[in-house]
Amino acid sequence: MQTSTPSGSPLRQRMIEDMRMRKLAEKTQIAYIRAVRKLAAYLKRSPDTATVEELRRFQLHLVDQGTSPVTLNATLTGLKFFFDITLDRAELMAKMQPVRVPRTLPVVLSRDEVARLIAAAPNLKSQTALSIAYGTGLRASEVIALKVSDIDSERMMLRVEQGKGHKDRYAMLSPILLERLRCWWRLGHAQGKILPGGWLFPGLNPMDPVTTRQLNRAIHAAAETAKIDKRVSMHTLRHSFATHLLEQKVDIRVIQVMLGHKKLETTALYTQVATELLREVINPLETLEPA
Repeated sequence: MQTSTPSGSPLRQRMIEDMRMRKLAEKTQIAYIRAVRKLAAYLKRSPDTATVEELRRFQLHLVDQGTSPVTLNATLTGLKFFFDITLDRAELMAKMQPVRVPRTLPVVLSRDEVARLIAAAPNLKSQTALSIAYGTGLRASEVIALKVSDIDSERMMLRVEQGKGHKDRYAMLSPILLERLRCWWRLGHAQGKILPGGWLFPGLNPMDPVTTRQLNRAIHAAAETAKIDKRVSMHTLRHSFATHLLEQKVDIRVIQVMLGHKKLETTALYTQVATELLREVINPLETLEPA
């Protein structure tokens, strides 16, 4: 964790063990280690020697560097774990406060744009993966983790195993989605890409799943081909899924469950981008006679 010691230093190893004991996600562990490494680089010595004043100056240094609020808060969270848990020195972080993150509205595609985007995906595997992301609202990490055995064609369900927050849930499958999955399975199986009980969307090596980076490359290529000039990512399909359901008058609590949101407030963000709901408010106003 310090620049002058090997990556396997006892301090780093202890922090890794602390994170493993609490079964933190791999991405979370990497982010926490990165945060402590940043502090060590700033101090130019072991991070466990930091003082309250040095931590304060470090946060100011990050702000002056133009660090985004999200990255800044993630760094503070990692440092808090390091000082609170690994070092048992919670008092050092007592005055370190996260900054407010500006709330931005998500980019949402129209139904026509979604159809064009999926049709423009470079191959059948990408088309099917994008269809699943939009048709079920799954996160990219949840799409790539799907296995053939997760498809329940009788109940028209997809099992999402250990999604965000280490929670299992089910996603609804429409007949169109199921047929797309079958088409992709037949091709992938015939080509030896989909192994029995293996990944639904394998990577170049069938033993490994496709990565989120590969899916994002595919969706960016599709957006360029379809001439969609909005900033598009895999998460855009999830945003579009939720917004379109809301516009179809699906209850927001049902959408919350389908998305796997812990808090209703997170789902409620989509009420601000559901344009058809906005029109229902605007149109009646247009019919009012002036006083």
